[in-house]
Amino acid sequence: MQRKPLSAATLRRGLRPGLVGLGLLAVVLGAWALSAGNARDALRERAFDRLLPLLPRQTAGGPGVVIVDIDRATLARFGPWPWPRSRMAELVAAAAEGRPTALALDILFAGSDRFSPDGDAALAHALSAVPTVLGFVLETANSGQELPTTPVLSRRPVSLPGVWQANGVIGPIPVLANAAQGFGALVAAADPDGPIRRVPLLVMTGNMVRPGLAVETVRLAQEASALLIDPKGELIVGNLALPLGRDATLRLGGPPAAVTMSATRLIEEPAARAALAGRIVLIGSSAPEAGGLRVTPASPATPSVQIQAEAIAAIVRGEVLDRPVWAKFIELAGAALLGLICLLFAARLRPATAAVLALLVCLAWTAAAAAAVPGLALLLDPAGPPMVAIVTFAMATLARFVRDEWRARLLRLSFEQHLAPEVVRRIAADPAALRLRGEMREITALFTDIENFTSMTERAGPADLVALLDAYFDVATRIITDHGGMIDKIVGDAIHAIFNAPFELEDHPRRAVAAALALLQATEEVRRLPLGQRLALGRTRIGIETGPAIVGDVGGSRKLDYTAHGNAINAAARLEAANKDLGSAICIGPGTAARLDPTTVRQIGTLTVRGQSREISVYTPVSLAGTPTSSL
Repeated sequence: MQRKPLSAATLRRGLRPGLVGLGLLAVVLGAWALSAGNARDALRERAFDRLLPLLPRQTAGGPGVVIVDIDRATLARFGPWPWPRSRMAELVAAAAEGRPTALALDILFAGSDRFSPDGDAALAHALSAVPTVLGFVLETANSGQELPTTPVLSRRPVSLPGVWQANGVIGPIPVLANAAQGFGALVAAADPDGPIRRVPLLVMTGNMVRPGLAVETVRLAQEASALLIDPKGELIVGNLALPLGRDATLRLGGPPAAVTMSATRLIEEPAARAALAGRIVLIGSSAPEAGGLRVTPASPATPSVQIQAEAIAAIVRGEVLDRPVWAKFIELAGAALLGLICLLFAARLRPATAAVLALLVCLAWTAAAAAAVPGLALLLDPAGPPMVAIVTFAMATLARFVRDEWRARLLRLSFEQHLAPEVVRRIAADPAALRLRGEMREITALFTDIENFTSMTERAGPADLVALLDAYFDVATRIITDHGGMIDKIVGDAIHAIFNAPFELEDHPRRAVAAALALLQATEEVRRLPLGQRLALGRTRIGIETGPAIVGDVGGSRKLDYTAHGNAINAAARLEAANKDLGSAICIGPGTAARLDPTTVRQIGTLTVRGQSREISVYTPVSLAGTPTSSL
């Protein structure tokens, strides 16, 4: 039977309901996805992560916040973590001399001092000289310990179904607890997708409501005797009102809000203590060994004291953001409205005009959500409803495109309608750009050499020697490049390598030492190969030094060589040769040693490097110190 051709009117009648139905389906499905699900929550939180740091900050109306940081330089100066309580007492006393309005310690003092017999008493005396808040953590296994708490008053029953709860607390020992004037929760739980975005304003331990560290610190600064929950569900801290929401947490996300001062400076420079006058001071550590680094949207290694400082600054400025229960219904209605508007644009207007108007409508929602943060202290999803609208618009546009293609009776396969154009990148040819200009930068040089190589070449056959060197250099060069180094050149049996060139390499001295240790282990395995044993391959000796050098292309028009020139290069070569006299396998210069953790290296002697008039101390890794090279 022959088919009857379809008229344009028939096409319009058949496709227009399908187009509307497809758009409505996209709106419903998009609104459903927006209203529930962990994926939707994660997308919304990540949108806030991008938005909040960009918003203008209100002018601070209360005391500023200062972080006293027990950083890595402080630990190098006064000793490794954990510190004796007597040392903490010295730091607290120095902070107290600055006369801050309140002092909070982002450190848990559970258990007695193990390092100094009078440390607890000394710290308690220092704490009593200033309004101080000590921290506690939540105990889920049992009732924990008895710890005083700040009264939390309410005129009627308060419902906080999402408040963080535990059976009890673990806090400071009694002698320290008696010296403090407040106690706050140190906890900061991560969201399901990983980062920490919230700190508790209140927590529940047993049947007792306790404040978070930030709230308790602000209470002391406000000189308030208690906390109050008013009938509107706000937490009153002195003259500040904080919305509690359903879970009594504070959403973080603003730019850094505190001044940071090194603990070394506070202890050793009495004049610096005046900067703490009238401010809220937090003591904590950014050193990795202190165990206080947390994953946040701002950084995968944010000190917990920085998190607490941001919370305190937000409370003082009145920037505690609220996300009430009805917010999700507003977002659902907004998604449906934006989707319908974009559906109308896609069905009625030309594609280019419709796309511009749809984009403007979506940007208007995002702008309104952004304005609600500083204007109303309200968190509305800036990305979810626009995403639903964009998906709806895309689906409607696609449906319209299919309809137009059908009406025009163009013969193409359906998959060809969705092919994306290939992205082609063009690089303009510029001969001058092929030559890297010289620059001064800090590098770490690593030189290697094989012991008794000359005598080995005299007794080895050419084929055997080349095969052994191929195996040796294959292992050695791979280790260096895997650790981020660049092979400068191979000269005979020696390898010259540099770290931190031509690209920036974080922590390049440590990487160079790690590469040297791996080289020793790997080359010893090469020596134990049958060919290595037959030719009596010598041990590898390594010299390492860090310092400024000139790096860049050197050579003429026929041959260019990217290399480095400077004292660090010469010193690394001399240090490699010094292994023979020192009986060591790795000789590290003072420039590299100064940039390493002091506990990882050990001095093995002094020597005068040719070309220099003064003696220098040389070091070797602790893992090799005292180990004769014959036992490597």
